[in-house]
Amino acid sequence: MNTRRKLLISLGASALAAPLAAFAQQKGRFWRIGFLGTASASGMAGRVEALRAGLRDLGYVEGKNLVIEFRRAEGYYERLPELAAELVRLKVDIIVAQATPGILAAKSATTTIPIVMATSGDAVGMGLVASLARPGGNVTGMTGFGPEGSAKRLELLRDAFPRTRQVAVLLNPGNPIAMRVTFPAMEATAKSLRLELQQFGVRGPGDIDSAFAAMAKRRIDAVVTTNDAVITDNAGAIANLAAKMRLPSVGPSEFAEAGGLMAYGASRLELFRRAAYFVDRILKGAKPGDLPVEQATRFETVLNQKAAKALGLQFPQEVMARADRVIE
Repeated sequence: MNTRRKLLISLGASALAAPLAAFAQQKGRFWRIGFLGTASASGMAGRVEALRAGLRDLGYVEGKNLVIEFRRAEGYYERLPELAAELVRLKVDIIVAQATPGILAAKSATTTIPIVMATSGDAVGMGLVASLARPGGNVTGMTGFGPEGSAKRLELLRDAFPRTRQVAVLLNPGNPIAMRVTFPAMEATAKSLRLELQQFGVRGPGDIDSAFAAMAKRRIDAVVTTNDAVITDNAGAIANLAAKMRLPSVGPSEFAEAGGLMAYGASRLELFRRAAYFVDRILKGAKPGDLPVEQATRFETVLNQKAAKALGLQFPQEVMARADRVIE
């Protein structure tokens, strides 16, 4: 074998050895993901399992090549900055953050650790990313049309019960997207539907009874809930109080499942499962700022026939025809 051929073989072997060694190191790595949630463990159980399922489909198994460090604010948003800081101190490889308050806290805590949005309402409007196509920085992931979904609930309510005029809106004043984006979007829709909205703030579980007590003193025809950890965690209590006051109610999908009358919104289970795709891409070397933010593609209308019968109500046939799910 001549000297030139030996040199080429030697160079080829060394060139091949580098990526193979890197691949072997990557394959044997134990990844650490931080999960920053705004809700409680019970309130997030289904969505977290959807994330886990998505990760398993891509080869990430807890205890084998993955550990998830959970930090949950349980509706106390003031805890989020410290919880985010804890994950940064743990030097996690990625932070998966839930909802706008959680994403804002994570973004304030680090500019270097990649952040994957499992759900967000208005990622651009809230300054989470520069644009959906080119997010820039260290944040990417899923957005679910939260403000638009809340506004669409008003349309569903009016279609189901045309005589509705005065609508109570349950929102969390401590959630920045609620006041800056969601309620203004609902007001615009309400104006076109000739509905009048009245705000009732719920910062914690203790505010729910007082909110409904205040409703009892006003002329309220129906109740709409917004996307928020405190409200979602207490969906059952809210649904029960609305039924006790004989008020039609509508919220996200969890609300109907907890006993509420109707629901409309993006499938948050699908959003969480899809978040695993972003985790995988980033762990394989992609920069979050180069991964376009994806928007929710599946929205569902859920009707609770059991709740309707208890209230002596009947859904119009055209509303029934739009239902993706009916709870009997």
